Amino acid sequence: MAFGTLATLTAGCFFAWLLAAPALAQEGKPQVAPEAASQVPAPPEAAEASTSAPASAASPTVVMTSPRVASFEVDWTAARAALGPLDQLPPPAEAADANGADALVRLNEATAKILPEGATSPVPVLLPFDMAAYVRDRAQGTTADDGKYFFDFHVPTLFYPGPTGYDAAFSVRPQDMHGVDVVFARSADIQISASTIVYELDGPLADPGAPVPSLEQDFPGIRRVILESRLRYIFTRFNIPYVVSIACNDGPKSARQLACREADQIAVRFLKDLAVVGGVPNVVPVKTAASPVEQPDAAAPDFTYNAPGDILPGTGMKGQGGRADTTVYAKIRFPMAHAPAYINSQSFMNWGNCDLTGRVALGGHGRDQSYRCRVNDVPLYNDETRNYAYPWRDNFCEHRYWEVSQCPAGLGHQGEDIRPSACKLRNEDADRCEPYQDDVVVVRDGMVLRHPGDEALYLIVDAPGERLRFRYLHMNPNMYDLAGLVSGRELHEGDVLGPVGDYGRREGGTTYHLHLDLQVLTRQGWLYVNPYMTLVSAYERLIGGRGRSVAGSASNSPPPGAIVGAGAGTEQAESKSAGKP
Repeated sequence: MAFGTLATLTAGCFFAWLLAAPALAQEGKPQVAPEAASQVPAPPEAAEASTSAPASAASPTVVMTSPRVASFEVDWTAARAALGPLDQLPPPAEAADANGADALVRLNEATAKILPEGATSPVPVLLPFDMAAYVRDRAQGTTADDGKYFFDFHVPTLFYPGPTGYDAAFSVRPQDMHGVDVVFARSADIQISASTIVYELDGPLADPGAPVPSLEQDFPGIRRVILESRLRYIFTRFNIPYVVSIACNDGPKSARQLACREADQIAVRFLKDLAVVGGVPNVVPVKTAASPVEQPDAAAPDFTYNAPGDILPGTGMKGQGGRADTTVYAKIRFPMAHAPAYINSQSFMNWGNCDLTGRVALGGHGRDQSYRCRVNDVPLYNDETRNYAYPWRDNFCEHRYWEVSQCPAGLGHQGEDIRPSACKLRNEDADRCEPYQDDVVVVRDGMVLRHPGDEALYLIVDAPGERLRFRYLHMNPNMYDLAGLVSGRELHEGDVLGPVGDYGRREGGTTYHLHLDLQVLTRQGWLYVNPYMTLVSAYERLIGGRGRSVAGSASNSPPPGAIVGAGAGTEQAESKSAGKP
């Protein structure tokens, strides 16, 4: 989970958002430029005329595809056999069913006080729990402190059961744990997920991990792997895949970053304390057949996009390109409240910092000051307004030092940069967009995973045949906190999360945009996948028209003549295909 330092809000923007919006972090190193932030959208007609591929270039055909999902059936006989001693518990309120589920009924009734939703999980719920002590104290009527039964891990900060399984999260201070010797001085977050489905990914194969002989007796077949900056222990129990993971740094010990060798001590303790604390057989068959991707019949008059994987020239890691993933992983609400919106790089487009790969000055003054990134010959300007144009450009695998197993180089951006409808400048001479002008919405029903103060907000989605996790970055964490957007908060598709920001460890720390990424649950746990075509599909539904894929163009920056409307206006310009939720 990303950690954002709290910053003082600009009072005017802050209170304006509180009055207007319903109550309901990562890349983004700032470009060195004046932090000035007049509504200056580029007319879509001018933008398309200047950015579409040459007439001689053939437009690629992009066929949207559905994800591949594998399913598993729970061995409930083995789950019942693994239950701890329940002799001291009172008999269940209801008679046992014909399948002999009395042990599960008794367990769920017993733990309902401490884990109310445990009985709704369609898989056996494994959590670190002292069942023997709990049963004894409950029989004696002395179960006052719920947290003590979770050993050193305390009550989970999140427990979210759904149609396919469950997710749980714990936050602990390693210094307070018995028998753990660590230097790390902050809280560590431990997550466990189990599911009746997993996604089968194409592309580079993720590291399957190595056997763990010391745990083999208790967890046959268990494997350990460090993947995408998380230590993971992967095992199968009751014929269901489980994964325990902790965010860590595969380097030396540090008081500021949890080293993976230290995380190992915590994870092993967690694993050894696991016990079945809930779950119930699911009478609804597991859905695995993906629905075909639906697209509007009518063509959008102006929405164009480059093909997935077609990142800007030279912007990949280690000389590699993008990830040409045509998968629409889910039917979601587009994350911007209104159209138009633009997906393109915030680092390698106008006013971007080239992800610190180097810049070459090309002359000019003020907003017309030009430069290029050393990695390519695309001319850029110190002017954010030039980024508001079609076609879209995938930036999932562009230059970042974040681990992404689906990218050819194993490193990349992890998600997509999305700009809202228009850029409001503070005055005609400014080159930065003012934040908090456009709303971000919830893409699906789900539950929040987030600590107070964090810049990153995760949305966990558990629906029939789907297991997804979305991450929102660069919105103001203070606004999240005031809206109560912390772990355990349930949200609904279309709810307003808050306004688009420019927060990258501080206000003004990045350009005015939203970073959205997507993880799916696999046999190796949660992994980043390219959300580009999922967003294309969602945007087509928002605007009510089918987009057109185009051959890669050098830049989607409109010429200076296409920048119009300079001034302090606030009215949003909309393209022909603009739509509202």
